[in-house]
Amino acid sequence: MIKATKIILLTLLVLLIAFLAILSIKYTPTYVYRLITMNVADVYDYKNFENRVIEASKDTFQFAEKLDESYVESLFSDRVAQSGFGSFDEWAGKSQSTALIFIRRDTILYEKYFNGFSRDSYFHSQSMAKSFISFLIGAAIDDGFIPGVDDPMTKYIPELKQRDPNFAKITLRDLLQMRSGLDYYEGYFPGTHIHLPWHDEAIGYYHPNVRKLLLEKIEIAREPGKTFQYCNYNTSYLGLIIERATQKTVSHYLQEKLWSQIMEYDALFSIDSKESGFEYMPSRLIARAIDYARFGRLFLNDGNWEGRQIISKDWVLKSTRENKSIPRDVYPYWLGGDDCKHTYYSYQWWGDTTCDSTFRFFANGNLGQTIYVIPDKEIIIVHCGNSLMYYNEGDLMRVADKIDAQSKL
Repeated sequence: MIKATKIILLTLLVLLIAFLAILSIKYTPTYVYRLITMNVADVYDYKNFENRVIEASKDTFQFAEKLDESYVESLFSDRVAQSGFGSFDEWAGKSQSTALIFIRRDTILYEKYFNGFSRDSYFHSQSMAKSFISFLIGAAIDDGFIPGVDDPMTKYIPELKQRDPNFAKITLRDLLQMRSGLDYYEGYFPGTHIHLPWHDEAIGYYHPNVRKLLLEKIEIAREPGKTFQYCNYNTSYLGLIIERATQKTVSHYLQEKLWSQIMEYDALFSIDSKESGFEYMPSRLIARAIDYARFGRLFLNDGNWEGRQIISKDWVLKSTRENKSIPRDVYPYWLGGDDCKHTYYSYQWWGDTTCDSTFRFFANGNLGQTIYVIPDKEIIIVHCGNSLMYYNEGDLMRVADKIDAQSKL
């Protein structure tokens, strides 16, 4: 019996070693190491990567402050009750919220940090980074580096066409709208939120040479422009296009076009490895929560910052407004279908419609990162966190609904 057990354990060990060896050959040993040690993403991941510094402005706009903390916390009362907690503070702690900022008409009504975080802390953007990459595509169009979003991606990455001519059918617009048709596998170990080793989100996140991955490995699964699938490779390709078109790193261009213009604090952008030096475009921008609010303010004001047009108004409108020519059945049913109240996706920004023809738009990231803008009320809400157990972006939609209802009383 003991001998049989040893044989079984030895066999399992040999199989595990063989499995890891195969993964290392296919995806590199660095990928396997990162997958094992970091598998489920959290807001501290940037500490495990090389980071580029993005320098801020020396003198930028400061929000006024007129705190009304009880009012703002009351807007979350439904979420607090639904979560089964007795107070807002208990919810903030148990939800692993790290920041909540509420700004109305350029005035801070609420700015608090939780669970050991402060204004000076770094806040991992997660997929809010996608909206910043979209901004840079707009900036590159403004600067004349890119003629427009109808350019095929192969204009900037011609070697893809040699591997598969169908890449020439994918436009920048398709990449921006998550309608490229790229192959993107999503799978988890049964009953867990742990990625399978061949989950494309994990591959793209932990691979030490994402440039090579994009150029040599990514395939097309569906006809471009016909379907919607949220896919990180879309944003990574946009980053590569920015790099090719501007001849600058994404961090450098982001500093030039945005950070040095409007932001108060330096930021970081994690790269895949020191050798490759390619920013992980979809999610590893690291900044302060108050600067995320500044980004929301820029888009609330149609790209204008204190009299300077940082990004064209046309780009802001196309990025954040619903494109009603896109059939609703392109999107998954849980985004609201044909209801007057539904969620849409534009140029790497999400949006919510209402039944009275108003709308909200938001940058959104895993684990509770949201920049939520309510244009008709001139409100910006920033939430950061490290869990989705007791928070999701739908909570801010419900906050906006409550504000609307109160304004109609």
